[in-house]
Amino acid sequence: MSASAKYEIWLQLVRGEATIGQAATSAGVDRSTIIRVRQVAKDGALAALAASRPGTPGKSARDVELEEANAEIDRLGEAVKELAVKLTLLEKKGGLD
Repeated sequence: MSASAKYEIWLQLVRGEATIGQAATSAGVDRSTIIRVRQVAKDGALAALAASRPGTPGKSARDVELEEANAEIDRLGEAVKELAVKLTLLEKKGGLD
């Protein structure tokens, strides 16, 4: 499905012109696809609005995406460290073979 088709579906949902079921039937896709389109559109709009600052130059979509990716990398790094500590403790207790 093209980006413009997804956008049109999103507009129909926002305007109340179609339900999720109607949009799915019209597009020939599963309801979960329409739900995902709606969520992606919402997330994209929120990211764009968060990056936009009236009267000041905003961050580009690429900069916002890069910041989000770096935050995810940091989060995953912390999770790996936490799991490594747990693994070490389990190995010391003899809980793992």
